[in-house]
Amino acid sequence: MSVDRGNDFVAYDEKAFADPSVTPGMMSWRMASFPVFDGEAREALAHFSSLFAECRNLGQSFGPVVVTQILVTSMNALRGLARSASRDADREAALRLAARYAEYAGWMTQEAGDDTASLWWTDRAVALAGAGGDTEFAAYTLVRRADVALYRTDGRATVEYARLAEEQSRTPRIRGLAAQRGAQGHALLGEDAACFRALDRAAELMTRATRESETETAAGAEPVIGSMHLAGLADFVAGWCLHDLGRTTEAVGRLAGGLDAIPVRARRARARYAARLALALAEAGELKSACAIVEAVTSSVSVVDSATIRADLQRLSRRLNRWPRDPDALLAVARIAEALHASGR
Repeated sequence: MSVDRGNDFVAYDEKAFADPSVTPGMMSWRMASFPVFDGEAREALAHFSSLFAECRNLGQSFGPVVVTQILVTSMNALRGLARSASRDADREAALRLAARYAEYAGWMTQEAGDDTASLWWTDRAVALAGAGGDTEFAAYTLVRRADVALYRTDGRATVEYARLAEEQSRTPRIRGLAAQRGAQGHALLGEDAACFRALDRAAELMTRATRESETETAAGAEPVIGSMHLAGLADFVAGWCLHDLGRTTEAVGRLAGGLDAIPVRARRARARYAARLALALAEAGELKSACAIVEAVTSSVSVVDSATIRADLQRLSRRLNRWPRDPDALLAVARIAEALHASGR
């Protein structure tokens, strides 16, 4: 996929891999860059923006392998559109939207369990956004780096990336998301006071971001940065911070009730939330309630193919093994084992 020389498509006969006498090429053609006239670029960008929203919805229902293929080809098409656009404003808008596709590809590859690829796509997103005149996006990609560090349980790196993001950003939403990651990093390190200060700061910033977004017109608005399917994001983050700080009863109090607020179609977000809630319940000694949630997670994990959810399920299984004679725990552990096996892990 090249912007300046067009895109090549080549199909091969698989028999050629085993039999040298078979000619490998079946078909081949080049898809050249296309000219864009005034007005057409804006119309095309509207379609690509709608497609991006659909990709995010698709990412809630299916695995990263499905979604990433659409993201990558669409991102490259936007690069071609940017190169062909006659107006600087259209070119920059195309590059900024391409950056969003690249960043989401980074999230999908992280969900697939490949942190190296995730960070590579994150770097591409920074370059595209910068070429499109968006200097704020670089701060958000630091939040994404904090995400990767968080799931590696590297609290110190999580805090540092979050601090840099909060310092570099001027928008309350990105700063709020950074403060949430910082709180989670402090929780991993057992730093109660710093964690709660960051949570308070995040709540204030996210409230300000919501207030500002309500005053903006919908026309020309760019896609929302960060999670759009987790309705109770603040409670989810705070609940998990409390969990990591060993305050499991308080964690359950913050997480309980949030699952019903997530749309049924947002399968990935529901499974992620349910896995965390079940683990918190199990660690708080509420075994029956924890086991009752397991089916909601295991029914989705093989479909959405999430490395982060699988990791939580493995932790939950180890916790439930502490009740080897409880029939609910035995059934839940068996369901988790089957789900992890079905997802090839």
